[in-house]
Amino acid sequence: MALIDYFLRRPEFDIFQMTGDHLPDVARIHGVLFKPAWSASAFYSLLSQDSVSGFVARQNNSSGGSAMGGFVLARSAGGEAEILTVGVDPRYGRAGLGWRLMQAAVGRARQDGAETMFLEVDQANVAALALYRRLGFRKVGERKAYYKPSAQDASPGGADILRLDL
Repeated sequence: MALIDYFLRRPEFDIFQMTGDHLPDVARIHGVLFKPAWSASAFYSLLSQDSVSGFVARQNNSSGGSAMGGFVLARSAGGEAEILTVGVDPRYGRAGLGWRLMQAAVGRARQDGAETMFLEVDQANVAALALYRRLGFRKVGERKAYYKPSAQDASPGGADILRLDL
């Protein structure tokens, strides 16, 4: 491989079951994407529940270690599943990680016997809405003024409630 090819190659990722060792990186990415951010201990508290599972995307072709590209955390109970949070490091956006992470969460929900999956998404998050529609999610409700106003937008945003029949 030529040196230029080494620096220009796209990162490749594998999807793994989330463990406690992943939580500092998960919390770091969550902090970049969401305010208020969840701490590693908050993720640990959720992940330690029997009904909660998560997946992470870790880079497999980096000489400097295996960078975390994203994560998803979901809960399944009583025939229903919900996405608690999902995020992709902005450095790896548009690499298909959101799709792969959501596929892992959907597969786990089916394995756990869930018949439906729900999530809430900021109505202003166009990229996420497009991803969820491609996955088959449909809008079933709305929460007005669900998100706190940001510095860029003085009005609180709403959230769409989406459902996927599994």
